[in-house]
Amino acid sequence: MTQKPLGSQKRTGKALATAPTAIEIDAYRTLVFPNRIRKFRKQLNIGSLLELSDKLPTITYIRLSKIERGEIFARAGELRDIAAALGIDAADLLIDIDDPEFDISAWADPLHAADRADPEAERFAVLLAAALRNRRASDNALTIAALEQEYGIAPVILSRIENALKPYDRWNEDVRASLRRLFAAADDAQLTAVVHDAYQRGELDTVLPLVANPELRIAKSRARIGALRGELQQAPAARAEPLGRGLPQTLLERSAARQKPSPEAVETAASADTLVAEAPPQRLVPVFGSPLPEGLIARTPAGDQVEAPRSAGPRAYGLRLGRPTLGAGLPGRSILVVDPDRFPSAGGLAVVTEGQGLRVLSVTLDRHGRMLGYSENPDLEIAIDELDPAGLATVVAAVFE
Repeated sequence: MTQKPLGSQKRTGKALATAPTAIEIDAYRTLVFPNRIRKFRKQLNIGSLLELSDKLPTITYIRLSKIERGEIFARAGELRDIAAALGIDAADLLIDIDDPEFDISAWADPLHAADRADPEAERFAVLLAAALRNRRASDNALTIAALEQEYGIAPVILSRIENALKPYDRWNEDVRASLRRLFAAADDAQLTAVVHDAYQRGELDTVLPLVANPELRIAKSRARIGALRGELQQAPAARAEPLGRGLPQTLLERSAARQKPSPEAVETAASADTLVAEAPPQRLVPVFGSPLPEGLIARTPAGDQVEAPRSAGPRAYGLRLGRPTLGAGLPGRSILVVDPDRFPSAGGLAVVTEGQGLRVLSVTLDRHGRMLGYSENPDLEIAIDELDPAGLATVVAAVFE
């Protein structure tokens, strides 16, 4: 693809003046992995991603959602697992983004149309990303560690700001305050003026193409999808069998595989077979949840019950989400099964007790191994490790209503 010109020049007398680099907003800059997961899921009448997630115990729901939405690259092994659950060849999930018939907007709109911000907010996010990159490049003391220690901008947040992954007004007040302090701005209006002045002076010209250039996204997608296609053509690496898989299923069969069983072994095996044959009773847990301000959920009885997985602890309960506080990946019409006796882990969902309400967070780790929880609506980042464990719980299942 031909690179579009990012700037223009004009002559003023004998001097050559350079106009600011034109801002090309790549509306799809966060979508690096277009794929056909959603297409095959719909063809097979798998209505919700949760239903597909139930068939993929090795991939967390949140990660599967990000893969389907094209926000992260899948691994070759994950593609094989997803394809096996769909009953197709893994290579069929890959898209040739250079195919003339491929249209990124047509692919993205069913998944991301509701996520679009207004153009001015998108424009300032790109300018801010370039200004922050330029600020760091001009001051060797502004290392990633220094930005975290002196300004409270964690590496994961720094990366998201420098790639303009969301508008400025969607960051929480702590992040906005850190950015204002970094640019010596008294308020948001002054920060906007500082960033725009730097742009008008041409100070951001060298870094803007690193943020707003769709060719970088396209090249990254092309390279990684090509590599995945090559990996899928190779034989998959051998996987360790789960404990018990491939082995005789009853004590009687195990004994027979070694030697003639004793009467005691036969009696024990018969008892074991009886236990296996009897399906465990369905376990229903009460559902709570009514909306509170700021994305919180009140633990009020909803008068419903939901089935809990066998792995759920004795205090498990259902929690009606009510609103898509984690974005489109988890619709508001969902009931989460929450286990207060299990500590959250990266890649999953956590429920945090805040005053009189509960908050659902997506959990990840930063580069230092610290556990962070995120919410999109409202936009929050919470340090999980600093919270009282008694107020933390883990989501072990979800049901779409």
